[in-house]
Amino acid sequence: MSCTRLLVLALAALGALASAPRPAAAEQVIHSEKSLYRQIIVYEDEGLRCMRFTRQAGGRQSCIDLKQPQRIVFPYVKMMLAALYLAPQPRRVLVIGVGGGTLIGALQRLLPDAQVDAVEIDPAVVRVARDYFGFVPSRHVAVGEEDGRVFVKRALRAGRRYDLVMLDAFDHEYIPEHLLTREFLEEVKGVMAGDGVLAANTFSSSRLYDHESATYRAVFGPYFNLKRANRVVLLRKGGLPDAATLARNAAALRAPLAVLGMDAEEWLPAFSTAVDWRTDARVLTDAYSPSNLLNAMPR
Repeated sequence: MSCTRLLVLALAALGALASAPRPAAAEQVIHSEKSLYRQIIVYEDEGLRCMRFTRQAGGRQSCIDLKQPQRIVFPYVKMMLAALYLAPQPRRVLVIGVGGGTLIGALQRLLPDAQVDAVEIDPAVVRVARDYFGFVPSRHVAVGEEDGRVFVKRALRAGRRYDLVMLDAFDHEYIPEHLLTREFLEEVKGVMAGDGVLAANTFSSSRLYDHESATYRAVFGPYFNLKRANRVVLLRKGGLPDAATLARNAAALRAPLAVLGMDAEEWLPAFSTAVDWRTDARVLTDAYSPSNLLNAMPR
């Protein structure tokens, strides 16, 4: 059995990436194509237009509200934007994983003067985001069509630094393995400014949860663990801000976030640093990847 298949089986019980699956009969598929990397389905259901990377119902990667396109549909996007509570005015932002462009579009509205580098390995995903989800890069948004880790390595060699890095790369299974390891996170740390902030979207429950958590902790130290359907890791390279700073920054963002359908204060109680994983869990590395780990686990 291949490593990829093992990872699929290990994560199959997790359910949808961002929301519970809907009956396929309720969907109206408006676009379907097989790209070099994945199957891309765009469909409409109960006033939402969504993208997923599999023919099977569920596992929605991105959705927009057709009547209120600015409204953020998924809680995980709101948790990712809560990274601004740690760094309210980042000047340079890196986003790995474009999807439907929802997160990048929100950043464009909230940070119109920030330079955003968006990276997506699949050119078809970028095209579908433009054609069906209203993703329109501005002069401040550069889209690179390449592997996210390759981009980070090149940025590291070039000496580029980012005030905010957002990791949101998924395929139809989970986060690609080479974007889960200690070596990759060390590279990401290297492109973060001295007080740079990281936001990483993961699953809130999986057989890899303990190991992912231990890997982030090994590279970055303590971090905030936000959970609602998904888990989002939030941290600041220079050390975590206190509760008063988080509350002050959230209050300053109240009005612009409300335009996106987000209650800024709602997310403050979710900022937890509690360790909810096995502290002796093995750290994921390039040499000992998730597939190696799952291979060694009892079935």
